[in-house]
Amino acid sequence: MKSALYPLRFQPLYKNVIWGGNRLKGYGFHYDPLPNCGELWALSSVEGRESVIANGFLAENTLNEAIEIYMGDLVGEKVYNRYGNQFPLLFKMIDAAQDLSIQVHPDDALAQRRGMPYGKTEMWYVMQAEAGSRLISGFQADTTAEAYTAALAAGRLEELLHAEEPHAGDVYFIPAGRVHALGKGLMVAEIQQTSDCTYRLYDYNRRDADGNLRQLHTAEALEAIDFSGIKGHAHTQYREQRNQTVSLAHCPYFSTRLVSLDAPMRKSREEQDVFVVYFCVEGIAAVKALETLVPMHAGECVLVPAVADQVELFCEGPAKLLEVTIDTADWNDAPSQERDWVAQFVGSQQI
Repeated sequence: MKSALYPLRFQPLYKNVIWGGNRLKGYGFHYDPLPNCGELWALSSVEGRESVIANGFLAENTLNEAIEIYMGDLVGEKVYNRYGNQFPLLFKMIDAAQDLSIQVHPDDALAQRRGMPYGKTEMWYVMQAEAGSRLISGFQADTTAEAYTAALAAGRLEELLHAEEPHAGDVYFIPAGRVHALGKGLMVAEIQQTSDCTYRLYDYNRRDADGNLRQLHTAEALEAIDFSGIKGHAHTQYREQRNQTVSLAHCPYFSTRLVSLDAPMRKSREEQDVFVVYFCVEGIAAVKALETLVPMHAGECVLVPAVADQVELFCEGPAKLLEVTIDTADWNDAPSQERDWVAQFVGSQQI
């Protein structure tokens, strides 16, 4: 099977949402002109929205079908043993033309008690940020369920929350349980667990196209919320370095690094036995592995199979890639203590 596999590129999926804009035009290799295109799903295994392969002899098959055929050769033995034919991560671009709802996601334990396979821990890489844009991540200080409930009932929830003005290149790690929201004027790349579960706490009394208030999930959310306060800034501290690999976030569900390119790079993957995804967030690049070269530009993902011993990266002018994989060694400690770990924001390092 090793000789048959190659790096996989995917057809983009677009999603119309009430708060979406039109800046996703030009991302992905074609554009579906939805009136409020707020999301581009670049790589998905969510039921009903599975990514379709766009290149090679596997073209027109879904990612799930490819995993069923190639199993651990594609995703890695440990990953396949845990997740089966479902890919464990979801990659999106989000264009917030209006404020998104204030929301929270459950962790694995709560999701499973409620009949869902996984919770949702995620991260954002800010691609564009208009001046004055705002992002919510957590509470300003430790609070209680009682104080939160009272503030929500009084329409004063935002007074308890930690807000920042993000800038292009900022990174935010959002563990399950953290209350959060993207604000108007932001476009982000999002990496998350394969889950589509969101509990809305507050939506600014916004109405849908039929004039109805959007559904809230205040009762369901209460058990999911982590009421801890944010100490200092919510965004990651890191230092970008050209033609080096810089760690952005690390948790049991994913490890994400930034690769800033203006020259070719070669990366060894011997004995790693796990997939790696390259998510292009700026410029035009190409990924070569298993004797196959796959071009990509901003908004696209390329999945490199676990059996690839080496990856080469190329660019046409400066480009930025998010390099995403799973450190399966972390599974010895998690995910049962999900709220106890914090993303490791590590300084620059050559990998």
